[in-house]
Amino acid sequence: MVYGSLDIGGTKIAGALVDEEGGLLARVQRATPARGSAYELMAAVTGILDELAVHSAWSGLSCLGIASAGPVDTAAGTVSPVNIPGWRGFPLVERVRAHPGVPLGVRPVLVGDAVAMTAAEHWLGAARGRDNALCMVVSTGVGGGLVLDGRVHAGRTGNAGHIGHISVDLHGERCVCGAPGCVETMASGTAIAAHARELGWTAPAGTAPDAAAVAAAARTGDARALASFDRAARALAAGIAATAALVELETVVIGGGVAQAGDVLFAPLRRHLADYAVLGFTRDLPVVPAGLALDAGLIGAAAVASAAPGRDTAPVVTAPAVC
Repeated sequence: MVYGSLDIGGTKIAGALVDEEGGLLARVQRATPARGSAYELMAAVTGILDELAVHSAWSGLSCLGIASAGPVDTAAGTVSPVNIPGWRGFPLVERVRAHPGVPLGVRPVLVGDAVAMTAAEHWLGAARGRDNALCMVVSTGVGGGLVLDGRVHAGRTGNAGHIGHISVDLHGERCVCGAPGCVETMASGTAIAAHARELGWTAPAGTAPDAAAVAAAARTGDARALASFDRAARALAAGIAATAALVELETVVIGGGVAQAGDVLFAPLRRHLADYAVLGFTRDLPVVPAGLALDAGLIGAAAVASAAPGRDTAPVVTAPAVC
């Protein structure tokens, strides 16, 4: 059997065909027209599906998972990503299902992108074997998903674990979601780069002034770049500590583009977490990089779709249980 998947974020839209062991048989990607119209956004998704549909493995497609930046509504099949203003209540599942290449018996399954990442990390990655974990995507936005009692906990609408929109600064700037001082306003890749520029940092000539460039500057000891990552790490630590106090965690897994900064992010994050997570049951919480790097959303979307209730054919391998 072949599992299909889409992973839609504020920076890129990716698609893949995944085998029963979680290996990628095919992978395609396009830039997200994040400020485009609903039509332009859907055209990018359609282009991904078109490319996958001509692959020889497509004929074995048994399910199709869609991971999208949130919020999502898994019951309605709609998406309203805060970083993609062209989609508000957009019927993504219905539009994908209508693609002429999608077999009639395949019903697309929608899940939040961070929940998909969580499913992948719990199945094959850094949260494997853990009964209680928080998995995070730190990229254009900040998302998260939870593993509770050995199951991926998606919640009623598919948005459980949305740590990026926990307020950690009551007097902070308004987030794109409308609330003040969200984790995302300080810890996303966009926020890291913007804060570094506010402090006077500039990217080298010919280099995009993004979080990756800020990370490179931080590795050379640039004080402004280090301060921007320290601010992001502190916001992440506050959100993680709050989550750990609510549900008790065994581990925290962090993936996404910003996590590629390595110790530039993880060293201050662990230091700040020691200040915030001081109760006995939250103290010394391991924080580790994602095991599946940037393909976790694709693998997780496939895994969730393969385990979805009502499928005519059960998966050969046991993908993560989702509740």
